[in-house]
Amino acid sequence: MGSTYDYVIVGAGSAGAVVATRLSEDPAVRVCLLEAGGAPPPAELMPAAVANLQNDPSTDWMFTGDPGGVGKGLVGGSMMVPRGKMLGGSSGINYMAYVRGHPGDFDAWAAGGATGWSYAEVLPYFLKAEGFVHSTELHPDLEAHGTDGPVGISVREPVLPAATQFVEAAGATGLKQGDYNGRDRLEPQGVASLFQTFTKDGKRSSTYHAYLEPAMERENLTVVTGALVERILLDAQADAVHATGVRYCTEDGVTHEVSAGTEVVLCAGAIGSPHVLMLSGVGARDALAEVGVECVVDLPDVGQHLKDHLHTPIMFAADGIGETMVEIAMSLGPDALRAPAGPLPADPADDVDLPEPLAAAKAEAERRLGEWFTTGRGLASSSRYDAVAFYSTGLGDEHTHDAQIGFLACGYTPDIWEGVFRLPPAAFFEDPVAFLDPTKGQVVLLPNPVQPHSEGSVTLASADPAVAPRIDLNYFDDPHDVVVMVAVIRRALEIAAAWPGGGLGDPVIPPHLAAAHGHEAGTAPSDELLEDMARHYALTVYHETSTCRMGEVVDPRLRVHGVSGLRVADASVMPNVVSGNTNAAAIMIGEKAAELIAADHGVRLHQVVG
Repeated sequence: MGSTYDYVIVGAGSAGAVVATRLSEDPAVRVCLLEAGGAPPPAELMPAAVANLQNDPSTDWMFTGDPGGVGKGLVGGSMMVPRGKMLGGSSGINYMAYVRGHPGDFDAWAAGGATGWSYAEVLPYFLKAEGFVHSTELHPDLEAHGTDGPVGISVREPVLPAATQFVEAAGATGLKQGDYNGRDRLEPQGVASLFQTFTKDGKRSSTYHAYLEPAMERENLTVVTGALVERILLDAQADAVHATGVRYCTEDGVTHEVSAGTEVVLCAGAIGSPHVLMLSGVGARDALAEVGVECVVDLPDVGQHLKDHLHTPIMFAADGIGETMVEIAMSLGPDALRAPAGPLPADPADDVDLPEPLAAAKAEAERRLGEWFTTGRGLASSSRYDAVAFYSTGLGDEHTHDAQIGFLACGYTPDIWEGVFRLPPAAFFEDPVAFLDPTKGQVVLLPNPVQPHSEGSVTLASADPAVAPRIDLNYFDDPHDVVVMVAVIRRALEIAAAWPGGGLGDPVIPPHLAAAHGHEAGTAPSDELLEDMARHYALTVYHETSTCRMGEVVDPRLRVHGVSGLRVADASVMPNVVSGNTNAAAIMIGEKAAELIAADHGVRLHQVVG
C-alpha cells in the first residue's frame, strides 16, 4: 500500500481517533489512520469485563517497566504498563473514570510556557467532547458540562450502596460532596463524589465508539489496522528536516510506506510516541547511537520526564458492603460461570440436563446479561471503580489537589491479583483463599498521590521496532513522593474508620510486613510500615504522560522542534501529569490538536470552539 494522503495519523487511541475523526469532517481532506491493533472485542463494551482486557496480547501492548523504588513484592519485581492495542487504544481498556484534572493543573501548564493551555482555554474542548447525562445521584455543576458531545459521560445504574457509603465516609472526614469536574474541585477542603464514567447506556464510550466507529464509512478516511509503525519518514536537507510519511509493517510481514502531503500526526501515547520518534532518529544523539539508530534531530528530552500515578491498595473485609465475585460473575453472563473457574460445563453443548441449581444459575446469568444489554443497568455496567475523593495534603503543590483516593467496590480473585496486577496473594494475605472467598464481599481504598515529583524515562532497547522500549518508571526517586503517599494512606484509613455503621475494621496488612515492623492487629500502623507497604505493593494507575512534553519536545501548537510537518498529540505532550485520571485530558488534547491543525491548514471542521 503506497498512497498519499493529506494527513497520516499514527495511533487510533484516546487522542488519535479524535484527530482522525475531526480532520476527516472536511470531505476535501484525505486522512490515513494507522493502528497496530484491530477492532475491539465484544467484551470491550462491558465495563465489568475490564480486567479481562489487560494482560491480553490482542488488546494490550503488555509492556512492563522497572518500578524503581517500589515493586519489591510484585511478581517478578516488575510493574505492568498496560497500553491499549486496538481502535480506541487505552480508552478501551481503562477503568472509565472521567476526570479532567484540577483547573490549576492547566493554569500551571500555561504559566510554564504552554501558551493557549490554561484551564479557560482548554475547557471548551472538554465541553465539545462531552455528552453528559445528568443523574439525581450527583450534585453536578451543570454549567461545567457539555451535553452534545460524542463521548458518553454518566453514572452507573443502579448506584452501588458501597459507593454512596464511601462518599458519606469521606464527608465525615471533611471532604465536600460535589462535582469534581466543576467548581467544587476548587474547594480547599477537597471534594468527594461518585465517579463520572466514560459510559453511555451502561456501555463503554471509548474513542472508538464515540468518534471513530461512526466516521469509518467516510470515503476520505482510511483506517489501517494491524499496522506496526517502524518509523516516520524524514527528509533532511541541509539544516531543514521535514516529515514526509510513515513506514509500517503489516501482520503478514510486508513493509509499506504511506506519504503525508501536509502533516504526520503522532498519537501513539506516552510510551509509543517517544518510541517512534527515537526509531525515526529524533532523540538524544548518544542514546540513539548506542542501539545503532542514526540521529537526524538531536532532541535529548524525547522519552524523558515520564510521569505516572501510583496507588497502594488498602483492602478490607466488607461482607454485606462490597460486591461478591459470585454476583459479579453472574452478571457477566453464562460464559463467566463456565469451567474451569465456574460451575457450568466448559462446553455449552453440555448444558443439557443441568441439575436444577445450575440451570437456575444459568437462567439468572442470561437474564442479567440481557438486562444490561437492553437497558444498560446492572452490575455489568461498572468496573466497580465507582467513587473518588480529591483534596490537598498541604505538603506542597499548592496550585492543585495533590491527593486522590479511589474506591473499588469488590475484592477480585486471587488469579486477577496475581495475573493482572502482579500482586502475589500468598504474600499479601494471611489466607488468600479465605479472605477472597467469592461468596463474600471486600472493598479496596486506593490512596494515590497525583502530583508525583519523580520522573522516569522511555528509551530504546533496540533499533528493531518490534522490540518494546525500555521503561524506567523510577517511582519514589524523589523523597517527597514517599511522604505524600504515607499521608494519603493515612487519610484513606480515616475514611475507612468513618464508614457508616462503625467503620470498616482493620485493613489487610501483609503478614511478612506486620512481622517485620512488630505490628499487631487492632493497632494503628506506623509510618514506616505504610511506606514499606507502598514500596512492596503500590501499583501503577496507568497514567503515563509527559515524555514528549510541551517546551522541550513540542511547541504549544504541538509541532516537534526541528521537524516540519510533524506533530505529537496525546498524553505525552502534557507538561506535567494532571491531578487525576488522564483519559479525559488526552481526548481534550485530541480535540484541541485537530483545531490547531485545521487553523494552520484551512481544514473545515463542523464546529470550532477555540
